[in-house]
Amino acid sequence: MPILELTDYAGVAVFAATGALAASRKELDIIGFLFLAAATGIGGGTFRDVVLGATPVFWVVNPTYLVVCVAVALVVFFTAHRVESRYRLLLWLDALGLSAYCVMGAAKGFAATGSPAVAVTTGVLTASFGGILRDLLANEPSVLLRREVYVTAALAGASAFTTATVAGLPLWAASSIGMGTAFVVRGGALRFGWSIPVYRPRPGRHPDDVM
Repeated sequence: MPILELTDYAGVAVFAATGALAASRKELDIIGFLFLAAATGIGGGTFRDVVLGATPVFWVVNPTYLVVCVAVALVVFFTAHRVESRYRLLLWLDALGLSAYCVMGAAKGFAATGSPAVAVTTGVLTASFGGILRDLLANEPSVLLRREVYVTAALAGASAFTTATVAGLPLWAASSIGMGTAFVVRGGALRFGWSIPVYRPRPGRHPDDVM
């Protein structure tokens, strides 16, 4: 199996697991598990394909991706109670999914356009959208509102992969560099609370000072 295809399946499976774990935290029924797993697993890739005009989207062309989401949802449904800290596991699985999907999204964007800028953008969108959709549907705090880095990790991984690809590195090496970079950045954020400076509001000037 080609490395990009393997990465794609891995990203879908891991993100589907995070969706199913979110369903377990909300104590949903099996249909809720299936829905959240599928929405999270294929959401980012669907958004990527629509942006790139690659229709029908990947899971319509190859329904195996849906089978993967269903299988993962069923496994989590029957085993989630064995995990003591499901939210912590969700965060680390999400970091793995983000690492795989930022590379896959960047690879597809680069293959479709040959543009490094588009590759980085599609990598970030692919890696982030599934998690955003999961949190929205599960009524969880959005990944975009967390202090520790998230989208920045996807940006770092997609940029590292694209840079390595443009430099002529083999696909396996570029993929490893991209995934490793994203996981280290996101893992560091989870473990050490890494964050980037945020906007601090400042009082505006008095109208009299503008005159």
